[in-house]
Amino acid sequence: MKITEKCFECLLTRIEYECRLVCSDEKKIAEIVKICHQNLSDSISENSPSPEISSRIHRIACEMVGSPDPYSKIKKRTNEEAEIILNQVEDKLTTFKGCALASVIANTLDYGSKEHKVTNDFVSFFSDEFKKGLSIDDTHEIEKLCKRVVYLCDNCGEIVFDRKLIEYLKENGSYVTVVVKSKPIINDATIEDAISLGIDKIADNVYESTDGISELGINLNIISQKVKEAIDSATIIISKGMANYESLSEYKKTVKLPPVAYLMMVKCEPIADNIQIPKGSRIAYLAH
Repeated sequence: MKITEKCFECLLTRIEYECRLVCSDEKKIAEIVKICHQNLSDSISENSPSPEISSRIHRIACEMVGSPDPYSKIKKRTNEEAEIILNQVEDKLTTFKGCALASVIANTLDYGSKEHKVTNDFVSFFSDEFKKGLSIDDTHEIEKLCKRVVYLCDNCGEIVFDRKLIEYLKENGSYVTVVVKSKPIINDATIEDAISLGIDKIADNVYESTDGISELGINLNIISQKVKEAIDSATIIISKGMANYESLSEYKKTVKLPPVAYLMMVKCEPIADNIQIPKGSRIAYLAH
């Protein structure tokens, strides 16, 4: 997906939110938002997937506010809370479909977006959403392709439920390479999160998406050589969250990739419009 002016307000709201996490100087925050807005306006004609532009805006904001990781406390807290919640619901997660649905529901643990608010009662929310099931359910076809998986992680908190799905895949014979961020960007899971949660003890590989660059989604122009080789040999990519969807849906127009399973909660109107499905949908969508 390309960025549109519809995305501006949501992205700038998130910029303001992350600045407020570490800064109380209203004048400085307003200046940062103004500069980011100008940069966005200058970028509207770029022929790049939306996350590449958004990543640059977040890097500008973090540099100006003087913090490389404004979400650090939120990320730690959501990982801890997700562990508690997983313990309460884990007995329901005995199938690929169940683990995938749980991971999709956990994709809602995403802070700072104007179009999406995180529930204060995730246990009840999880139970209600789990009963509803998937709005798009390609899990049967996805599971059959999971011989060699590249698993692109998204947010903290959510990654705890990703771990459960990765465990299921490994127990059922999959070779799994997990990809996380090498440097902090918004609330995305980093290599430190993956290691602290023991994912390196479960998956065959845990790789950083880039060589030290803070980047949303998956930027195929700057991925590490290890990630490139893993994708080239994969039978499927499991793509978590909206930024990875925005990246891969654009790259698939011009780059040969293995089938991609998009697992996410559709949390904004532009992506809902792009997929032609209502906002709030829970999807496990396979794209060949």
